[in-house]
Amino acid sequence: MKILVPVKRAIDYNVKVRVKADNTAVDLTNTKMSINPFCEIAVEEAVRLKEKGIATEIVVVSIGDKACQEQIRTALALGADRGLQIDTADSLDSLQVAKLLSKVVAEEQPGLVILGKQSIDSDNNQTGQMLAALTGMPQGTFASVVEVADGKVQVTREIDGGLQTVSLSMPAVITTDLRLNEPRYATLPNIMKAKRKPLDVKAAADYGVNLTSNVKTLKVEPPAQRKGGVKVADVAELVEKLKSEAKVI
Repeated sequence: MKILVPVKRAIDYNVKVRVKADNTAVDLTNTKMSINPFCEIAVEEAVRLKEKGIATEIVVVSIGDKACQEQIRTALALGADRGLQIDTADSLDSLQVAKLLSKVVAEEQPGLVILGKQSIDSDNNQTGQMLAALTGMPQGTFASVVEVADGKVQVTREIDGGLQTVSLSMPAVITTDLRLNEPRYATLPNIMKAKRKPLDVKAAADYGVNLTSNVKTLKVEPPAQRKGGVKVADVAELVEKLKSEAKVI
């Protein structure tokens, strides 16, 4: 079985994000970039399925300019077999990404598509669901447990009321949650081996997808600075401040 794992290049989660002075976007100058953490969990799950003998090949795909090859190579060092870069300099929204991925699914014919439930930059949590709709594949989102057997995949997913387990016919789309696994570190020998693994580059225009985004960013600004706390003399004053200033009661 082949597993397709889309990964996204995102700002490293340890980096403090800076906003440009004109509030048009996040300042990426000299900023450390990494695989989106949820995508890294997806890669780890695919590798574990291969180690169990369930999967035979793991294909990693990323959409972006040449810089995203760094993240593809990282995924190859973690255990993926082959990489694909869909080359574009455009800033795409979730629907355009899902449409491109649906074309890749049609070409690769994977048994499973495993991707992060959301990226930590745009935080939309919708690409996986859109991909499932476009391909007609069943979906298991927010996966905390994935078990494959007898041509079915059981996904335990986290919902507001607790846990829900769904059984999906394959091929299927799975999006990963934080509790699914803990990604491994890439060892130096595997990093060296990843440099020799195949990485194909295809132009986004070759897939016949309209890459014009319908989403426009109006303004980007940092969150409001947290104000310092104040001490109150007694409970009566606290209640009064909660009513008149915080307006929460």
